[in-house]
Amino acid sequence: MPELPDITVYVEALRTRIVGQPIEEIRLSTPFLLRTVEPPLAELVGKRVVGVERLGKRIAIAAEDDLFIVLHLMIAGRLHWKTRGAKGGRKGLAEIEFPNGCLTLTEAGTKRRASLYVVRGRANLEPHTRGGLEVLEATRDQFADRLRSESHTVKRSLTDPRLFSGIGNSFSDEILHRARMSPMKLTGRLSDDEITTLYDATKSVLVEWTDRLRAEAGDAFPEKVTAFRPEMAVHGKFMQPCPVCGTPVQRIRYADNETNYCPRCQTDGKLLADRALSRLLKQDWPKNIDEL
Repeated sequence: MPELPDITVYVEALRTRIVGQPIEEIRLSTPFLLRTVEPPLAELVGKRVVGVERLGKRIAIAAEDDLFIVLHLMIAGRLHWKTRGAKGGRKGLAEIEFPNGCLTLTEAGTKRRASLYVVRGRANLEPHTRGGLEVLEATRDQFADRLRSESHTVKRSLTDPRLFSGIGNSFSDEILHRARMSPMKLTGRLSDDEITTLYDATKSVLVEWTDRLRAEAGDAFPEKVTAFRPEMAVHGKFMQPCPVCGTPVQRIRYADNETNYCPRCQTDGKLLADRALSRLLKQDWPKNIDEL
């Protein structure tokens, strides 16, 4: 799922292309993408775009008459831009035509999770923000208060959109590796120093990756948005060497997600129980990286 760095670069690319441009046409290839009926989608046609902003992991396109298009890409949704007159291009779930080009939303796979909302008035954007704290704008104490507001594992807290804005599965792995902290550590047991370390790691990882993705895209529209990048330390790197200590990266798998971590850097050599595999192996499940 595109997270804060990816969405930020998307927003910046869209601002340079569509702010000030009128919406000429909106086409949907499936009615299930649109999750609202009022105001009608057709009301946006002819309206000029006045702004683009990030709402957590969502993108809000503001148009005249206080109208907003809210796009939630979910896991497999991606945006593409084709300039006017360019050949080819992908046919998407949604296509928004402007005088200078076309914005297309595509979604890989067969599960249709991406969504498009049309809302009137900034107050009606509130449900789409989910209330998460914007870490890059927050102080260390604000971060600590939000982290301690509920008792969860740090992995779950970082990825909870009600607690923190824009952080998902991939960058939470990178943040916890930078902080040298177990993803299963409970927030209620974090010391003041550990919270400071986690706060610093969160800001540095998000800023570094935003700058990296911004530089990678340059003046072009970002087309290589993915949760798995070779420069990442642990996310998606199961059994590959940790860039810090060389220990094989481990994982915990659950549902459609997995957590990646370095047992040497983050858990003092302890292997965290994989819910499926550890139950299968029972007593044979290795307790630390040396046994493995």
